[in-house]
Amino acid sequence: MPRVSIGDCHLYYERQGAGFPVMFASGLGGYANFWREQVPVFARQFEVIVHDQRGVGQSDATRLAFTIEGNAADMIALMDTLKIKKAHIIGHATGSAVAQVLAIEHPERLASIVLAASWARQDPFLRRIYTLRRNILTQMGPAAYLDASNVMLYPPGWVARNHEMLRQNESQQLAGFKPDIVLSRIDALLAFDRTADLPRIKTPALVVASEDDFVIPSYLSEELARLIPGAEAKFFGQGGHCFMQVNPREFNQAVLPFLTQHTPK
Repeated sequence: MPRVSIGDCHLYYERQGAGFPVMFASGLGGYANFWREQVPVFARQFEVIVHDQRGVGQSDATRLAFTIEGNAADMIALMDTLKIKKAHIIGHATGSAVAQVLAIEHPERLASIVLAASWARQDPFLRRIYTLRRNILTQMGPAAYLDASNVMLYPPGWVARNHEMLRQNESQQLAGFKPDIVLSRIDALLAFDRTADLPRIKTPALVVASEDDFVIPSYLSEELARLIPGAEAKFFGQGGHCFMQVNPREFNQAVLPFLTQHTPK
């Protein structure tokens, strides 16, 4: 089980492939295996690093409250420990907020950022959807939270076709579910707003989103792309919030050329 100390905790990580580093930052769930449809494909060309975020999966839980900035600091510490000077960062949802912080505060460590299902700032819809998810967890419990989350994260037809896989995933997540940590992560997401700093981003950026994303509506990604100077944008017609799992080929084909273009010689 590869784990590395970053000071006050140990992070579980996986490393595959060779070449320029690509680091993935997962969303609210925080699990390394979220990127299972990307890792083997990207590893044909790059060195790929994924990790369970602090308090999630096989990484240590600590008493520190989760923050987006703290998660960004964890990624820098992971890079330092693994002796990675510079990398592409691909973030999904909460992980894309982490990538924004890295581009603002540590641009020298980044070759590019890919912001998937991302946003610049919360709006009334975002507050409603995450307050709803928070209330489901506190009032109905982890099983209901995971069940409701999958209904929100994926298109209906995909849920129907993959019911058994989702049921198994829910069972595995339930075994190690930590409500306090999930609530802390939701609170951090709702508090995040680095809008004023976005015009400072000079790192090449690609914003990707699905037009049928129920959790982070695509208009929020459109706003983000407008606020980051020179950002490119790619919108998929369908795929839901987790479109990189629903339509992995389309996601991979959109992102890989962007990374290749911005890989240092």
